[in-house]
Amino acid sequence: MSSLIVVSVVALLVVAAAVSSVRVIREYERGVTFRLGRLRPLRGPGPCRVIPGLERLVRVDLRVVTLTIPPQEVITRDNVPARVNAVVLFRVVDPVRSVMEVENFAVATSQIAQTTLRSLLGREDLDTVLAHREDLNERLGEQIAAQTVLWGVEVRLVEIKDVEIPEAMQRAMAKEAEAERERRAKIINARGELQASAELRQAADTLSPNPASLQLRYLQTLLELGADQNSTVVFPLPLDIVGPFLNNMSKGGTERTGGTGSTENGAVPGRVVP
Repeated sequence: MSSLIVVSVVALLVVAAAVSSVRVIREYERGVTFRLGRLRPLRGPGPCRVIPGLERLVRVDLRVVTLTIPPQEVITRDNVPARVNAVVLFRVVDPVRSVMEVENFAVATSQIAQTTLRSLLGREDLDTVLAHREDLNERLGEQIAAQTVLWGVEVRLVEIKDVEIPEAMQRAMAKEAEAERERRAKIINARGELQASAELRQAADTLSPNPASLQLRYLQTLLELGADQNSTVVFPLPLDIVGPFLNNMSKGGTERTGGTGSTENGAVPGRVVP
């Protein structure tokens, strides 16, 4: 009877050990197995057996991991302090190397990303950081990937999320942008006046040979003034009409001036000098 109990207990232990030795690896995972400390072949998805006490199974996730880089204090090349954070997307492409070459590939990738972010942005101006993010993202990805490829990790994407600068610098940049817009507006206005003057000169050259066209232009100007309900009446007189009157007036004045001469003793005509 006692022997039967012992056999039953042993059988239960064997069944329990057999059941506990079964592992199921998911489709997006790979299993790195060590037997007595030595590396065994890589195991794919599905059920597998791990000998308790002799083997150890390390699961490696092959899905893309989203890593958020915490805000980093950066001083740009033009001595402007800034806080920059970013996001890194990476995945394991070689499960064996991700286990054998580095203790924790996720932590190592995070530290490399933070160090590279501070180092790269510290060599650039603030204007470059704000205006050329695509180039910086590409360079960040290349530098981080050059380190993580040794661990069997592939960096898919690196994006700078936000750049925080001091409020004083933000106000200075706003003033600079406003001044730049005013400068462009003045340049555009000056170019418009230059083009308008050229067009007016051409119009004057076209109208000057024909006096009738000038008269029509005068009438059109009067019509435009009257359309605005203006109480002021402007009536232009052409110089070819006013010119003869002005010439006659100038001639008459010259004749009167020439006819009133002085006497020998310097007396004024019309007066009797004693």
